[in-house]
Amino acid sequence: MTHQNQHHVISVTVENKSGVLARISGLFSARGYNIDSLAVAETEDPTISRMSIVVRGDEKILEQIYKQLNKLIDVIKVQDLTMENHIERELVLLKVNTQNSSVRNEIIQLVNIFRAKIVDVCKKTLTIELVGDQSKVDAMIDLMRTFGIKEITRTGRIATCREK
Repeated sequence: MTHQNQHHVISVTVENKSGVLARISGLFSARGYNIDSLAVAETEDPTISRMSIVVRGDEKILEQIYKQLNKLIDVIKVQDLTMENHIERELVLLKVNTQNSSVRNEIIQLVNIFRAKIVDVCKKTLTIELVGDQSKVDAMIDLMRTFGIKEITRTGRIATCREK
């Protein structure tokens, strides 16, 4: 049974046309469903885009979302990846405060442990790039909070099914 607060990662393949993203996001907002994250880009076929949409809801809400998405003419395929064997990733940029060289060194050690990258160095901040699943991203953010996060930019989660 699906719980009210369970996140669902929905993959929606659509025609790559102007207005499709607006129609799909409008479908969610018109029904009062919040999108926790949304990533969209062209696929290997430039006429088709794939959207990764993360939403929260129970079975009834998810069923309504599928029905409404499948009614849209530009939608090719809707798939809930949550219960499928899938790969999920998110890209995060963290701008972290660095007061002195010992703090900077401690942050660099954590960056290495998480297999992240430092992509910008300034006098008072380091900008870290991290790619991973939700638990890895959340763990890194929690650790960086102790140093003081100046800014977080997240792409939202993307996902694909594993080949069988």
